[in-house]
Amino acid sequence: MQYDRDQLLRMAQSSQGQQLLTLLQKKGGAQLQNAISRASGGDYEGAKAILSSLLETPEAKALMKQLEEQS
Repeated sequence: MQYDRDQLLRMAQSSQGQQLLTLLQKKGGAQLQNAISRASGGDYEGAKAILSSLLETPEAKALMKQLEEQS
């Protein structure tokens, strides 16, 4: 599913989005920063690959499902 910038910002600012960011920071802070750095440099595929491994936990999957249902 593709999201535009405004949708992503709304998702990130939601309660579930904040919980997901906190979870990602706890589980893989350095990896999250690496993904952000890659995305900032235009390497979206590299960022996506890093994030996909972080999002494989049951907690992350549940939060992602909630976010998708809200959008």
